[in-house]
Parts: sequence; structure tokens; C-alpha cells
Amino acid sequence: MKILTATEKPFAKEAVNGIKQIIEEAGYEFALLEKYTDKAQLLEAVKDADGLIIRSDKVTSEVVAAAENLKIVVRAGAGYDNVDLKACSDKNIVVMNTPGQNSNAVAELVIGMMIAVSRNCFTPGTGSEVSGKTLGIHAYGNVGRIAARYGKALGMTVYAYDPFIKDKAVFEKDGVIMAESPEELYSKCRFVSIHMPANEQTKKSINYSLLSLMPKGATLINTARKEVVDEESISRMFEERNDFRYAADIAPAIAAELKEKYPNRFLSTPKKMGAETAEANINAGLAAARQSVGFLKDGITKFKVN
Repeated sequence: MKILTATEKPFAKEAVNGIKQIIEEAGYEFALLEKYTDKAQLLEAVKDADGLIIRSDKVTSEVVAAAENLKIVVRAGAGYDNVDLKACSDKNIVVMNTPGQNSNAVAELVIGMMIAVSRNCFTPGTGSEVSGKTLGIHAYGNVGRIAARYGKALGMTVYAYDPFIKDKAVFEKDGVIMAESPEELYSKCRFVSIHMPANEQTKKSINYSLLSLMPKGATLINTARKEVVDEESISRMFEERNDFRYAADIAPAIAAELKEKYPNRFLSTPKKMGAETAEANINAGLAAARQSVGFLKDGITKFKVN
């Protein structure tokens, strides 16, 4: 059987070597498609693949239709909205992600962005310290837990809200205060960092009604997905409150306007940078290889998302 690693943006060389070793030691064929410039190249490469490892590459219904032997797709990373889950499910193709492998990298970026906007994006003028401030974690998964730990290390009081966690002890063991609702989280926290996926329930859920509850000096940090934040609400917050700041790990559609009008209060990365560390790159790639082999060899479906 063949496992194809198809990455328009390549893994680090160390990751590729590790992926190859894991696949070949399991007795499978390793195939590599890097820096491809046309979808036709992916369609050709995936034709006889039994497994597919990707990064941010799009696995559309067209790709699925071209993959005659495909049994598993592993997205090396936490998000998987670049994979057509229905098309895969319709052909009994298992889809997995690799949760936790880039969590530390994203959490570190949260802290870096929080400090940057607190210092007026490093433009001249008096900034503020994060120590002694309140940090809210919206969705307490792998990244949220690490960001909370780092916030506490900086001397912050940390709150968290997660609709799927009802037991206060989960938060209390980390020294984190449980918020009973999103409204409570936003009203109590000067900084709020969001960590939810983009789906029908979460898209545009971070809106004016929530953001307007935030106290003076409010900063929203988004290293999740841009779709979860309502951009009209962001514009309104900037217009109405000269203390509001926003840092995003993927530029919103209104980024140019915000940068022009509020250069000291808005920060965005040129592309999604949360997982852009050598360590996260390697960890996610190796995890994807192990999960591909584990499924093809032993039928292990841990981290299945469809």
C-alpha cells in the first residue's frame, strides 16, 4: 500500500525524513508531492494512494473522486475544514487530525500577540503590562490549557469557558476560574483568547453583544479561525471604543482598513502562523504518519473526525 504526503507548503526536511521512515518501516510505500502548483498534480498523485497526509492542502470532492484506493486522510494539524468530510464519508474514507501537536506553538503566539498589542504594537508611546490583568480562555482544549498556564505564569488571573466542560474541578486543578457563560467570560476579562473550530454553531458567534461586555482596555486575540469572529462587530467596536484592540492570526477581510485607521490597536499575521515552528511542523508530520500506519495496519481510528 502507498501513503502519499502531499504538501503545497512542504514539511521541514527532518519531518519528511521521519514520515518516510515510519511508513517504510511499516512495510508501506512512501510517496511525496511537494510545492505543487496545479491541482492536476495532486489529482494525478493521489490516484493510487491508500493513505494521504496533508497540511493546509484542500481535499475536495474532486480529489476524493480521483483517489480510487484512498482509505485514510490525515490532516497534520488541529483544524480540518480544508477536507470535504461528506465526500470522504460517502466513500468510507476515514479522516483524522493530529490534535495537540502544535498546541504549544499556538499558545506561545497567543502570549506574544497579547504582549505586542499591550505595547501599542511597538510604536512609540506608553504601553501596559499584562501582569495583574485578567485573561479569558474561550474553549478550553489543548491550546487553551497551555495559554492559561502561560497567562498564570505571567501573573494574570485566568478565567475559562467551555460549553462541553461542566465540572469546575477541571478548571480548578489548573488554577483557572470557571465562567458559567460566554457573557460572564467577556465581562470579566480584559484579554480574551478564542480557541474554537469554525462550524455552523461558532461562525460569527464572537459578536458585538459579547465584545461590548469587555472591560476598559479590552483585547480580543484570535488564533483559531477568522470565521468565528463577526467582522462588522469588530469594526463597530473600534469605532465606538478607543481602548479596544484586536490581534488575529489570520487577517480578516477588513484588515487593510483596520491597519490604516487603528495601526496601534490592530495586529494580524500575513498568514496563519500559529503552527509555524520547526517543532510543531515535525511533531504534526510524525503524528500523521503514525496515525496513517496505525489505521492501515491495525484499524486504529483514534482522532477520527468524520
